[in-house]
Amino acid sequence: MEAPLLISFFLYMIVMVGIGFYFYFKTDDLSDYVLGGRGLGPGVTALSAGASDMSGWLLLGLPGMMYSQGLVGSWIAVGLFIGAFLNWHYVAKPLRVYTHYLHDAITIPDYFSNRFKDNKNTLRVITAIVILIFYTLYTSSGLVGGAKLFEATFNLEYSTALIVGSFIIVSYTFLGGYNAVSWTDFIQGILMMLALVITPLVVLYDIGGVNEAIKVIELHDAKMLDILRGSSLIGIISLLAWGLGYFGQPHILVRFMSIRDEDEMHRAKAIGMTWMGLSIIGSLAVGFFGFVYVLSHGVDLNDSEKIFITLSQLLFNPWIAGFLLAAILAAIMSTIDSQLLVSSSVLTRDIYHALLREDASNKELVWVGRATVIVIAVIAWYISTDENSSVLQLVSYAWAGFGAAFGPLVILSLYNQNITRTGAIAGMVVGSLTVIIYKNIEGGIFDIYELLPGFILAWIAILIFSRVGEGASDESKKIFQEVQKKLKK
Repeated sequence: MEAPLLISFFLYMIVMVGIGFYFYFKTDDLSDYVLGGRGLGPGVTALSAGASDMSGWLLLGLPGMMYSQGLVGSWIAVGLFIGAFLNWHYVAKPLRVYTHYLHDAITIPDYFSNRFKDNKNTLRVITAIVILIFYTLYTSSGLVGGAKLFEATFNLEYSTALIVGSFIIVSYTFLGGYNAVSWTDFIQGILMMLALVITPLVVLYDIGGVNEAIKVIELHDAKMLDILRGSSLIGIISLLAWGLGYFGQPHILVRFMSIRDEDEMHRAKAIGMTWMGLSIIGSLAVGFFGFVYVLSHGVDLNDSEKIFITLSQLLFNPWIAGFLLAAILAAIMSTIDSQLLVSSSVLTRDIYHALLREDASNKELVWVGRATVIVIAVIAWYISTDENSSVLQLVSYAWAGFGAAFGPLVILSLYNQNITRTGAIAGMVVGSLTVIIYKNIEGGIFDIYELLPGFILAWIAILIFSRVGEGASDESKKIFQEVQKKLKK
């Protein structure tokens, strides 16, 4: 490996860890550590939400899918873009206002517990369990992606690469908490977008343009150009259904909660959706035109998820390649750090503080949060030791779990004053169990992504069980009406 590439990586790591150290000295209490004291501007909010959302999937999983399946893989991107827009438009601002009204709720379990007056903490515990189960899988996907990067770039053994990547990510999350995570995600988001814009343009220049690329594809595999290739209506709906997952992802929802002023949310939405549009188009282009490059140059590519890595190494000088490969690490880090922090905040705020040590000091809670970051990372690392793991498969499982367990409840909690604690519990249990059971049915049912049946059944369960027993309290309805008045101003 040439020195410029190593230097680029090394400098990038110094910046990330340096940000962690900077915010280490500015973190005074648990609210600072898990939500940044609700002080982020629209730009940081938008790009950190986008970067933490897309992860290594954007530079590994999605290009790999486009490389192996062709244009039919773009349906998933369409679904995600629509889902993200609807999430910004209908959930972001109401959630920010609601969580502020509800005793300054700083975690998703905190919000649900306060929203439905769960004095027994049953809802809080169930939410925490769901988060810990699926985030462990989600974090594992990121560690697999990081290991693949280090393995391909530095010719390391997979196990060694996994340890190196895990150590780097955990270090700044441990030190700086939410502010460090958000600001590193902001930088990483810019880096990811630039890499995804530059790389396909250079590939196109090398292969002779779009028309030449299409000629090559028509000659070798014309089905790559068929956007309905091998897909039924159910299959396309299944891919589009990925967009439903946005409404239930805690690491995205907390970004909405942390913006300093809800009136800045429209600016954040504009920034976030512009970033996402450019990044997704670039990601699809990397896989699609990368397929042509590999055919044209006889490149030996055994793992389609490494197409971006391969292009970066073959097309650019070591200095630029270092920048582009750092973008992959950025994508991976930006999601893992957020997932680790949300999981840590759940264990600290919703289990340790709420159930075990109500009188714990702020300093104690911050250090408990840091300790749980390490614990969760170790568990995720163990799951990631299987080097045959697929980034896309791990992400799809966790994405479906959160989308089905929390998505319907988040939407209904913001727009329906009659939802009750019983309905909330039923929705989470039904949604998460549907995903888990469906995922483990051999061959699935009708080849539908497990998120879709999970989301639908959870929605129905919430509405049905909200009619069982006592209705929503007068206090809950009063707060709901106050929030609606504020949102209409």
